[in-house]
Formats: sequence, structure tokens, C-alpha cells
Amino acid sequence: MARDHIRFLLNDREVTLRDLGATDTLLDHLRLDQRLRGTKEGCAEGDCGACTVLVGRLEAGAVRYQPVNACIRFLASCDGCHVVTVEHLRGTDGGLHPVQRAMVEHHGSQCGFCTPGFVMALYALWMETPHPSEPQIERALQGNLCRCTGYAPIIRAALSMGGHGTTDPLMNERAQVKGRLAAWVDGARVDVTNHQSCAILPASTDDLADVLEQHPDARIVAGATDVGLWVTKFLRDLPVAVFIGHLDGLRAVTETADALHFGALVSYEDARAPLVAHFPHMARYWDRIAGWQVRSMGTLGGNIANGSPIGDTPPPFIALGARLVLRKGAARREMPLEDFFLDYGKQDRAAGEFVEKIILPKPVPGTLHAAYKLSKRRDEDISAVAFGVAVTVADGIIINARLAFGGMAATPKRATHAEAALTGQPFSLETMQTAAQALPQDFTPLSDMRASADYRMRAAQNLLTRFWLEHAGQPAALEDVT
Repeated sequence: MARDHIRFLLNDREVTLRDLGATDTLLDHLRLDQRLRGTKEGCAEGDCGACTVLVGRLEAGAVRYQPVNACIRFLASCDGCHVVTVEHLRGTDGGLHPVQRAMVEHHGSQCGFCTPGFVMALYALWMETPHPSEPQIERALQGNLCRCTGYAPIIRAALSMGGHGTTDPLMNERAQVKGRLAAWVDGARVDVTNHQSCAILPASTDDLADVLEQHPDARIVAGATDVGLWVTKFLRDLPVAVFIGHLDGLRAVTETADALHFGALVSYEDARAPLVAHFPHMARYWDRIAGWQVRSMGTLGGNIANGSPIGDTPPPFIALGARLVLRKGAARREMPLEDFFLDYGKQDRAAGEFVEKIILPKPVPGTLHAAYKLSKRRDEDISAVAFGVAVTVADGIIINARLAFGGMAATPKRATHAEAALTGQPFSLETMQTAAQALPQDFTPLSDMRASADYRMRAAQNLLTRFWLEHAGQPAALEDVT
């Protein structure tokens, strides 16, 4: 069964579209077609948050809303969703919403350009936590930039927004929205074309395998946090795009006696709790991945399949011994994550094959872990150097070491010479410094806009010292370096 159109709720109206291109963005549809211009275009790359809207999707029998960047959210991926823009906000009395009242009271807007995006991000936070703490607010606003206010009045507004009310019409309408979305669930493949491109939404994971066998050169689009920039910044075409963000079969997180299994479509946001429960060292690192909007859209499988040498997840996951499950048709194969990356822009993935699952072994007793990210900005920035480390120590001797770096080579890569320098040696500062001297045998980093080659090498070496200081109980500056 196939359907030749997408359909979604936009605020309180149903939208059905047939003449649709694979690269049409939600932002352009809102501003140009629907004339809803409260959603702004600032950066067109998912950085500034001026285009923030909420997208609600049926999950586990409820509608779950998350903030997203409309500038890099492709319209086809909104099928079966509820899109909420700033124009739909209102209080129970029909006036200003509690978030808007708080922003007015605390003078949270000056030029006003970024304000709708801030309001929508705070609205998403208010829906979950109407009385948030300051750290919760700062985390929620990592993906929103303001050039006027200095953020302090916005934070004060966020701290007070629950005092203006904890319910709104959308909450009261949730059951109705749920029913309307549920009525659309038809188990059909969606195939929408125009004269330029084709957008396909498979009906299931099995259907995805079939689609990719029929279109082995199609571009798979999960969260679009990278592919979106190909379109908005590099003006690339996507003749055939297969959208998979709706496939619940790839969204599961399961736990076995010895491992965590993450479906490829588990978002950064949804991965955080189970990941940090078993690997507490990942909490600080994870919160420095992009902003809330990108963490809601971006997926573990997409970050890995992208193959970027500066992707956030591969270095710490390689250090943890992660394995990938890839699927083509009905056939599956499993490999160590580090073996997936062959060269710059080249991965061990055949045409028509896709990442289905990431497996993370649970920690081995006696293993010390760390994950570090160095970047020019603390929040919402790309790594200059990323480092994942897992060192197993028994009776003061290192019996196993896994060191993985991003930003140091054409791919995420293990430091095998440095690992060899650690194995069998005492867990000491001298051993770490010896391993640091072996890093030039593992890497010849490049200079670019993010860092020089000399900086990258010196920083990587110093991170080994930092790791020892933190785990040996010695005093060290533990603040994140930017």
C-alpha cells in the first residue's frame, strides 16, 4: 500500500501536500506558503534557533513534542506530526501564554528577531518542567543565540514562567490531537514526487530494506542535522531521499546482561538517560553536543553513518568497544565501530545498506573512563579534538587500553601506538606521558579553521595527563576547555 501525499497538523489545521520536493524545508513552507512569519531564518544551518518550532509525534500512545530547527527540517519528514509555531501560543484566557508573559515582565526581548525561537524553546521546557532550575534553562537554550540581551533577562523570565501558569490550551487539546494523528496511521509507504525529486517514507524497517534495494543510491535522511546543511548551504540536490525518522522499529533502546542496544534512530536526547546510567562520565560530554533542537533531531546512527572525522559520538563509543549492526535486505552483519571508517568520506557500507543498531558493551570492572571535547565555544560547537578513553587497571597495572580520537585524522581513529605504550605498565603519570609521546606515531593532524596541527597534537597529549590527574585523585582543573 502506498500514499502519494503527506499530511500533518499545523497548529489547528490539517495540511495535505502532494507537489513536494525532497529538499523542501519546513521553514520555507511556514514562511512562504503559510505566511506564518513568526518563525525566522537566521543562520539556515541549525545553529541560531530563530526558526525553532515544536514537532509532536505519536510515541507510546501519547503525543510527544520536541523543539526542532525548521530551517533544516525537511517538510516530508513532518508526515503524521503536529507542527506548532509561535502563532499558536496563547494562555487559557486567550491572551499571552505564560512563557510570553514572563518574557514581557523581565524584558527578555530587545530587537525581537530571535525572540520567537527563544519563546518556543522555553515553551518546550515549560511543557516538561514549568519551574525549571537555572542549569535546566541553560541546557534548554544552548541552541538559541541572542545578540542583544546578554541572556540574563531571558533566564530570569524562564525562572518565573511557571508562576504565570502551568497549563495552556494545547495541553487541554492533547487528547484531540492524539486522536487526529492516530487516525492517520495507515501503515502505508509514502512516495511523493515533483518534477525535481522524490521523497520516500518507508512503512517499516523491513520496507526500508526493500526501498533501498530498489533505490541503492538514494540518500538516507534521519535527523537531517547534516544533510540539511548540504541543501541550505551547499545547494545540493537530493534526487531520491528516503526519510526514516518516523520508523519506530529503529528507535528502541534495549538492555541485555552485557550490553546496551541502541536503534540507529535513537536521538541524542533519548540516548542520554540510558547511556549516562551506565557510563556516568558521558554526562558532561553529552551535554556539549549541539543544542536542544539538534539533540532532538540528530540520531546516533546518523552521526556514525555520516563518517565525519569530527563527529561527536565515534571517539567515546570506539573507546567503549562499540559494535555496529548493518543491514541490507534481509542480511545483517556486525563489526567493530572503528572498522566502519575506511578513509575521509568513505565508510564500509555497501549501496543499499544501512546502520540498524549500535551495541555498547557494559563497563568491565576496574575500567576507568573519560570523554573530552575541545572546541572554540563551550556550547553548540564542533570539536577541534574529541577523545574517548577506557583503561582497565588491575593491581595498579594497565591490562587494557582503548584510546580513540576525533579531529586528529581523516577518520575517527584509535591511537594504537599510545595504547601499546600503556598496556602492561603501571597506572602512573610517567606512563601517561610516555604514551603521549607515542601519539605522533598514530596521527599527523591538519591545520584548519578550528585548530592548528600543533595545537591538536599538544592538546591530545595533555588530555592523557588530565585523564591521569582526574583518576588518580590529584588536583586538576576540571572545567570544560573551550
